[in-house]
Amino acid sequence: MPSTLTDEQRRFYQEARSRTKSQFEEFEGQIQVELDKVKERIQGLQDGAKAARQMYDAACLMLGEPNEFEEAEGED
Repeated sequence: MPSTLTDEQRRFYQEARSRTKSQFEEFEGQIQVELDKVKERIQGLQDGAKAARQMYDAACLMLGEPNEFEEAEGED
């Protein structure tokens, strides 16, 4: 089919191809930026959860109270 295109049609499709390639690459870049933000946010949440858990574990130990998180882990 490419051999049946006129010069004008060929230029049209070459321009469309070039524009859409640039758009695609821009979207891919934006996706990567957003994924990096999400990964960073998740890491922050995991760090916060870990710190809270350590504090909870210590409080249970100091109070001599049962730690339901440890109990739940033992059941798994």
